[in-house]
Amino acid sequence: MTRTVCMNRRPARTSRAAWVLGAVLGAAAAFGDTPPGDPARGRQVFAGCRTCHYPERGYGHHNGPSLFAIFGRTAGTQPGFNYYSPWMRQAGFQWTPETLDAWLANPGMFPESSMIFVGVSDAQARADLIAYLREFHD
Repeated sequence: MTRTVCMNRRPARTSRAAWVLGAVLGAAAAFGDTPPGDPARGRQVFAGCRTCHYPERGYGHHNGPSLFAIFGRTAGTQPGFNYYSPWMRQAGFQWTPETLDAWLANPGMFPESSMIFVGVSDAQARADLIAYLREFHD
C-alpha cells in the first residue's frame, strides 16, 4: 500500500521508520555531552524500570523486553518479545548509549507505544542508568 505525503503533514506509515530514526539520531546528537555515569547510582535509577524490565542474563522478558545486552541490538527486534508497538518494530536503529540517552530524555518520540514512561529529565540520572546497563553485556 502506497501513501502520499503532504509536506505539512505527519509522515506516512511507510516512512515512519526513517522519521523515527532521524528523530532518535538528531536527539542523540543533542544529548552528546552526557556526563560520566555511575553504575551504583544507575542501579537506583533502574529500580522503577525493574517493574517491567530485567537487565540480567537469563531473566528473560517481563512486561517489557529483556534489557540484557541492549547496546548494539536493533530496536524492536528482541527475540521472544512480541509486544512492540508498530513504530518500534519499524524503527530500524540500533541501541547505543547515545540513542538510549535520547529516548530516556524523550520517550514520546515513539508515538503509539504501550509503555507507560515519562522519561528521565536529569542528564546525570540518565548517564548513571546507562552506565548501569553497560554492566550487563557478554
